[in-house]
Amino acid sequence: MKTLQIKKIIYLTVSVFMFFSLTNLKAQNKTNDTKFIEVINRDNGLSIPTSSFVPQNENIKPDVSVTIELSEGEAYLGAGVMFKGFVIDGNIPGPNIVVNEGDIVEFIVVNKGTIPHGASIHSASTQTSKYLGKIYAGETKSMLFKASRPGVYMYHCAPGGHGIPMHILFGQYGMMTVKPKKQYKLEQLLNKKPDVEIYLLQHEIYSSGKDAIDGNPIYTLWNGKLFRYVEQPIKAKPGDYVRINYLNVGPNKVSTFHIVGIMWDFVYWQGNPDLPQAGGQTVTSGPSDSWVIEFRMPPDEGAYTMLDHAVSAADRGAIGLLMCDKNAQTPVVVTSEGPKYEKKEFDEIKSKIIRVVAPFEPGTPDIDPVVEYGPEVKDVMVKIIGNSFFPKSIKVHQGTTVTFQNEDVFTYMEGEFSGIHTATTYDAPAPFNSPLLGHAESFKVKLDKTGAYNYLCAPHIYMKGVVTVVADESSSGAGMLWIIVLVAVAILLIVFILLKVNSIKKKVGVVN
Repeated sequence: MKTLQIKKIIYLTVSVFMFFSLTNLKAQNKTNDTKFIEVINRDNGLSIPTSSFVPQNENIKPDVSVTIELSEGEAYLGAGVMFKGFVIDGNIPGPNIVVNEGDIVEFIVVNKGTIPHGASIHSASTQTSKYLGKIYAGETKSMLFKASRPGVYMYHCAPGGHGIPMHILFGQYGMMTVKPKKQYKLEQLLNKKPDVEIYLLQHEIYSSGKDAIDGNPIYTLWNGKLFRYVEQPIKAKPGDYVRINYLNVGPNKVSTFHIVGIMWDFVYWQGNPDLPQAGGQTVTSGPSDSWVIEFRMPPDEGAYTMLDHAVSAADRGAIGLLMCDKNAQTPVVVTSEGPKYEKKEFDEIKSKIIRVVAPFEPGTPDIDPVVEYGPEVKDVMVKIIGNSFFPKSIKVHQGTTVTFQNEDVFTYMEGEFSGIHTATTYDAPAPFNSPLLGHAESFKVKLDKTGAYNYLCAPHIYMKGVVTVVADESSSGAGMLWIIVLVAVAILLIVFILLKVNSIKKKVGVVN
């Protein structure tokens, strides 16, 4: 009886505890739901834009649906230069995306590559990584968001972790413009749409991971092609209303965009119509900064030079022409994606390529020359930095020890295997395979067999390098020296014998 009473007390105690726990949990959930609803209701009642949050609900019909395809591939940069790296829709930059303020946008990302990719959308003030981060090869993911704030924005690949800057550095980015409901000032004053609207994306090309980390681009481009608007000038008539949606993707350099002979009427930082500035000669933009620039073409025909007034960039490709011509056909729109080519045309271009820029593997020798070490050098270092081996190609002698050291620092967060690397042969006279190397960790291997050691990073199979091992000249030289000595001794011996024979013949009177 006593035991039964104790059990009842325990049962009642547990029941009361569970009741209050569940009640408290429901109260917490209700509170959280209420807070969430209150945030939405509060934002809807403000005079400033709401966040871009939209429930990921199949019942919500988007106003605009956008699809991009991410992969590894090639893009022609002009001037006989081919780029081999990451691309969007087979190109650099990706598609020029234009939506209207207030649109519900469905953003679809298709991974057509062999490694994880993803997407970050700067025009979305809501969570994107949990919907579009780390999309595996062959997968498709999508998200809904509201384009709540007008302006000029960047979008780019974002597989997570160390992969985010790497995929931006090496080609996967584009421009998305959210058109405002409110008119820009020059549009109000002239009471018309632009005669010439230009979407101008500035971006840098790097030949190696080291150059990318150091911020030393080999080229700076507008809209995917070197000197694109020198070869094909943009045309406008005298008096035309010109609007430029300008984005400096970078991803490293600051730009100062200028047009020779033009003063701005109005510029708007980030493309926001509520942030007008009157006049000016340049706009200064750090990586991912943007502007809307408005002006009228002067009543003076001729060539107006557009350039990045940080002139090293202009010299490397960021320069073009805006031609003022009374016979120009306007209105016209110039979009930001890279040039597109039919397969036959692209194959013909490839047959005439004079340079390949490949940040992850050896390009043409003019870009990635073989670094040769003499027979006296028995210890050589190869750095791993920016998802690239440096140097990518080396030549050493038999018996040389090669050390691979990882200089990538960012090894945090889930992503495209973060900044951890290996050096692993896939075609070599003798195999080697390092362990996974974190920051500053190293792996040594002594190479005794001659031949080409082709290797890659196991977590990042697009990262490739080669070590060519040649015979040790010192040992072969010593062998040759002994042969020469032996031949010389043999010759001397023969001469000595001949002289001796001749002397004997004279003594016996055989020789007259």
